[in-house]
Amino acid sequence: MIRIRDMTFRMAGRLLFDQTSAIVPAGHRVGLTGRNGTGKTTLLTLLTGGLQPDQGSIDIEGATGRDIGMVRQEAPGGSASPLEFVVAVDRERATLLAEADEASDPRRIAEIQTRLADIGAHAAPSRAARILAGLGFDEIAMSRPLSGFSGGWRMRVALAAVLFARPQLLLLDEPTNHLDLEAALWLEAHLARYPGTLILVSHDRDLLNRVVTGILHIENARLVFYRGSYDAFERVREERRALDAATARKREEQRRHMQAFVDRFRYKASKARQAQSRLKALSRLEIPPPAASEPSTVFSFPVPGELAPPLVTMDGVSTGYDPGQPVLRGIDLRLDPDDRIGVLGRNGNGKSTLARLVADRLPAFSGTLHRARRLRTGYFAQHQIEDLDPDLSACDHMARLMPDASMDRVRARLGGFGLVLDAQTTPARFMSGGERARLAIACATHDAPHVLILDEPTNHLDIDARDALVQALHEFPGAVIVISHDRRILQMTVDRLWLVADGTVRPFDGDLDEYAERHARTREERGTVRTGGSRRQAARRAAADRRRDTASVRRAARSAERQLDELTAQRRNLVDRLADPETWEQAGMDGVALARRKKEIDREIETAEQRWFEAVEALEAAERMAAE
Repeated sequence: MIRIRDMTFRMAGRLLFDQTSAIVPAGHRVGLTGRNGTGKTTLLTLLTGGLQPDQGSIDIEGATGRDIGMVRQEAPGGSASPLEFVVAVDRERATLLAEADEASDPRRIAEIQTRLADIGAHAAPSRAARILAGLGFDEIAMSRPLSGFSGGWRMRVALAAVLFARPQLLLLDEPTNHLDLEAALWLEAHLARYPGTLILVSHDRDLLNRVVTGILHIENARLVFYRGSYDAFERVREERRALDAATARKREEQRRHMQAFVDRFRYKASKARQAQSRLKALSRLEIPPPAASEPSTVFSFPVPGELAPPLVTMDGVSTGYDPGQPVLRGIDLRLDPDDRIGVLGRNGNGKSTLARLVADRLPAFSGTLHRARRLRTGYFAQHQIEDLDPDLSACDHMARLMPDASMDRVRARLGGFGLVLDAQTTPARFMSGGERARLAIACATHDAPHVLILDEPTNHLDIDARDALVQALHEFPGAVIVISHDRRILQMTVDRLWLVADGTVRPFDGDLDEYAERHARTREERGTVRTGGSRRQAARRAAADRRRDTASVRRAARSAERQLDELTAQRRNLVDRLADPETWEQAGMDGVALARRKKEIDREIETAEQRWFEAVEALEAAERMAAE
């Protein structure tokens, strides 16, 4: 059990936690949530003992330093292979094996062998190999020196090592940031079975819903623990906010009524006693503070002019970084203004290479590639966040890209990505990861591109910012290409899929659920070849075949669910804006228009819910028929 008592902690003079307390039950898998900059990573460091509270205490019952596992910030390197590095994490095993080679006392040898059997020492290499395979390493890669891998792949090795160690308390900070969709799917399944206590920092709503049994939320320098999934947490929090707001309104009404009585009768002899009584009651009547409401996050992409389709066509195109060794060959694709494309494929297959080709950052070595005249392309990639000048502010970066624009226009453009007030003038080195990500996206879209290419745009964005990005993509009139390990982002923004595999790119005829099933089936089949198969695997394959037979009905259900999610997100955004006093003070009649639009969306949600119910019923019927 983790017990936090009256903890206060400041970082560089900023109050992150203010006399807050919380209890996390042992064995729970808990999502640690909160907006960018609220102190999630700091809390993990406090739990490891790397930092100490200014006041209060943190007690972790039954766990020593070796029982707490957290991925190191530094990527591992050196001549050791990934498999050797991961297995070496078990220091007791290494010590016992070394002693076994030198021991001569039969009794001690027996003790060593018994302990090795107890800790599963002989199965350790195969267990480590399974974890590395789940994170995307094949047998050849497991044997290569770590020094030959990129930083992202070495961070996967660090993650594999902490998973292999199976600490009693596992602390993970955005573990999917360096993963592709396939590895993220494996990690999700692995964490959902984790036997110890897990504290997971993630902004991936689907990951939290599928893995955690509770949410520890940071808001206004306080910690609050909620049982259940992330969706359950959101519902409870909204209900509490609504209840707090209703209580505040009721108390204020009581106060006004009592004050009116006192003002009217306090100097009237016949009512003086009652007036004095109400005056005393009024002094005791506490008005609860207004419910804490975090400002809503809004993204706003500049609108491009119209171009006739197609925007990009590719016939037999090959590309890469060396004409003698193309990464991708035989690409036959077309991109139109209304396309919403999700790009799938393992890391290293060429997803980013395809993105750079479409963005005109790489040439076509062969074949024909045609772009529409006056085509502008906005390209966001993770390296752009690191490429920001640490000494320049958001205003400085945007002003360099918009040299002819006034500072008011520069500030307005940044405001369209949630960068306001001090965030516009703070040097990049002092900005949070989420603020730098917003700045990089703002820079990528500064000239109103016709095609927007986003390569892992959500790694540093909190959940509210991700929802704002989804809403902005819905309203963006140009073409969109998204590469992401976040399934929810893909499900809510794209309607077509391209698969990068086997040295080329082809349309994928299916949805994300089918892709995830195919990936899981492929992984199981590989395991079957190694282990000889099992009845459980055969049953899973049969179930996957039945699901494949009902694919078209499932797609219809998924489409109905996606439309309902989109409308619900729009409604949530409108409710936030209507609750903001500035909407009514500055926007004038626009507030009335927003209220009218909310009523329209409420009606659309009712219709969408009915379509979703019908689609689910049709799916259930189809699945029953397939099972028979």
